[in-house]
Amino acid sequence: MHNAQPWRFRYFRGSRTFQVYADPGRAIPHSDPDTRALHLGCGAALLNLRVAVVDGGWYPAVRLLPDPADPALLATVRLTGAASGESDLAALYPAIHERHSSRFPFEETEIPQAVRAALGEAAHREGAMLSFPTAWHLQEVLELVQEAEARNITDRGSGQDLEQWTRVDAPSVDTAPDGVPDYAFGPRKRGGKAPMRDFAGPRPVADRGAAEFERSPQLALLSTDNDRPEDWLRAGQAMERVLLLATLEGLSSSFASQAVEWTDLRWPLRDPVSGRGHTQMVLRLGYGPKGPSTPRRPVPDVLDIEP
Repeated sequence: MHNAQPWRFRYFRGSRTFQVYADPGRAIPHSDPDTRALHLGCGAALLNLRVAVVDGGWYPAVRLLPDPADPALLATVRLTGAASGESDLAALYPAIHERHSSRFPFEETEIPQAVRAALGEAAHREGAMLSFPTAWHLQEVLELVQEAEARNITDRGSGQDLEQWTRVDAPSVDTAPDGVPDYAFGPRKRGGKAPMRDFAGPRPVADRGAAEFERSPQLALLSTDNDRPEDWLRAGQAMERVLLLATLEGLSSSFASQAVEWTDLRWPLRDPVSGRGHTQMVLRLGYGPKGPSTPRRPVPDVLDIEP
């Protein structure tokens, strides 16, 4: 959330094992009081680690939440022999460096059903569900996101979160190692129905224009059967697997997470037919400009290597 990058890795050479930790100093208590979004972000980082391990020729044996006495230890990844049977993961490796959130208008071109099915299968492989709402359900989702965005504008805590994690007047990716710089905000929405968060808020951003966005945005709901920390980690891995595959398929993406940040708005997002599932993220997908790269923390800040 807000490019806070709330993760740390520790690698033990002797056992060829990574430990993935949450970084509580990078939590966002107001907007993410139960650390659900933190777990999603760390789950996405965990998926990237798995992809990189497979690309390096190893098989990643993963255990989620391996130590009940240490809830900050989110996962262990042990490198165990050849990466047989993981070619699908290895194929995603190039997309790690290309996937960036795009907060620009997308085309009205419909995503082919075969691509939607492949994205759904990618989520399923990680224990999650991906659905594309249509008709009245899509309208309901858009209204819920709009309601959440309206609340965020007047909610003091949400505004403080944005001020802490957004960078106005950031001329390059080297200005800060985290947060969302203003060159990644995208234009202000002048029209259209795409559910866009305005990262600038009331602050002026030099040379930032306005644009018409999609009239028929293509959204995907990522959900899990249960709503526990391990489910959030699975959802984060599924989210990243979907986004990496979408990147390889030529799609751009961004997040529309406003409604899942409010408890009373998150529940109505669920599948209206089955009534099951806990929505973990709302993704906006489509064909359009690629987003710019955003800052990443230096490797020594996030990785410790032990004997």
